[in-house]
Amino acid sequence: MLAWTIILSFAGALGVLLVPKALVRWVALVVACAGLACGFFGAIEFGGGPVSMSIVDLPWIAPLGVRFALEADGIGVTLVLLTGIAAVVGVLFSWNIEKRLSEYFAFFLTLIGGVYGVFLSADLFLLFVFYEIAIVPKYFLIAIWGGTRKDYGAMKLVLYSFAGSALVLIGILAAFVAAGGSSFALIDLAQAEYSVEFQRWAFPLVFVGFAVLAGLWPFHTWAPTGHVAAPTPVSMLLAGVVMKLGAYGALKVALPLFPEGAIFWRDILAALAVTGIVYGGLVAMTQKDFKFVIGYSSVSHMGFVLLGVATLNETGLSGAVLQMFSHGILAGLLFGIVGRLVYDRTHTRNLDELKSLNLRVRMPFAAGAFTVAGMASMGMPGFSGFVAELHVLIGAWRSVPVHGIIAGIGVVIGVAYTMKAIQTVFFTDAGDTDPGVETSPTYAPFTVPERAGVWMLSLTSLLIGLYPRILLDWITPTFQTPLYEGLRKGAGW
Repeated sequence: MLAWTIILSFAGALGVLLVPKALVRWVALVVACAGLACGFFGAIEFGGGPVSMSIVDLPWIAPLGVRFALEADGIGVTLVLLTGIAAVVGVLFSWNIEKRLSEYFAFFLTLIGGVYGVFLSADLFLLFVFYEIAIVPKYFLIAIWGGTRKDYGAMKLVLYSFAGSALVLIGILAAFVAAGGSSFALIDLAQAEYSVEFQRWAFPLVFVGFAVLAGLWPFHTWAPTGHVAAPTPVSMLLAGVVMKLGAYGALKVALPLFPEGAIFWRDILAALAVTGIVYGGLVAMTQKDFKFVIGYSSVSHMGFVLLGVATLNETGLSGAVLQMFSHGILAGLLFGIVGRLVYDRTHTRNLDELKSLNLRVRMPFAAGAFTVAGMASMGMPGFSGFVAELHVLIGAWRSVPVHGIIAGIGVVIGVAYTMKAIQTVFFTDAGDTDPGVETSPTYAPFTVPERAGVWMLSLTSLLIGLYPRILLDWITPTFQTPLYEGLRKGAGW
């Protein structure tokens, strides 16, 4: 079933170019829902079987030992489900797109297909191909359908992505040659005997190359710019799943291949991660553009993912994956509320202007949704953000306690900028005394697709927050597989 997520997405990208315009949205929605269904039933099938499960294994480029190999494990299945949810909600929030509609959804579904492929690839060459496929549509989705400085934002995002990809390719090829040049299978390369010196210089190439896309400080600047330039559904995808590609590569490729290198660089990586947490939070507090607040917030919360990876222990790594899922849900929800529910109706993202519009009264659904999403994002118990960040902080305390304390300060900063945004936009008293409020035009009512998307993301975060075992029972055993044997031995689990 899981392989069909890829097949359906690419087939849907072709299909939306062939059907009449009136059917394009519905075809895209059916494809996205079918992909989510395949991911869901594939996850159920995986949950009753072994810790990792081969899906497809066919020869592809035989002279180089490249195979078209797909495999499911707890990390991949978790992120496939995240991708399916993000795809469905992304289509719902794209319902008002009119410009070059068929091309928009063709790029949209191609990106989704590439993301599915990355999370399921067992061959590093194949993973890299899917990774590049996911990068290309981002440029067009922002450059054609974007808003504020869209050309600059699209180009900056793609240049950073391709620069990181170049580092990853160098590291992968070096590992392939050093392992004997016979296979690109991830498990084969992970079990190769690399020298400590080799691992120490190869690890930062692959880790940083992937982590650029995850918003690693100081290579994070593409993220807020790209988020603000992108149309709302694409911002939701960037934060929801595209940034997870980088974190996934760092966790699933860099750590297993070069465990000695990871141990050597751990303190520096943890320092960069907590710098991103604190820096992103402090900058979010100073922003006047509502979408930039969420953009820098996204960078801060991705810092928790990278900190979890840097802990190199089972608790922190499990927390990193849980935070990937949680951030994908909550950041997508926040961008959807800010961009679609608020900006598309008020035509402003300026906080000083928004606070005078009395949105608590005129948009009660948006006010309630953003309050819930914001509280969940800052770590309110009962939602996914709390259990994810708790795992990361416990893992950090065990491995890098000083960095864990600094990350805890980052949590407090997160509370500050979140509460400031909620109060400024929705609960200020300025609008109550504005004489123009009663006579100003009313806003268009929220549509069924908008409400459905908000409820879908909110309830998903609540479900994982109340019962995280749904994901942790898949995630945690993955770190006991042969793929992570070198890391377990080196880090002393």
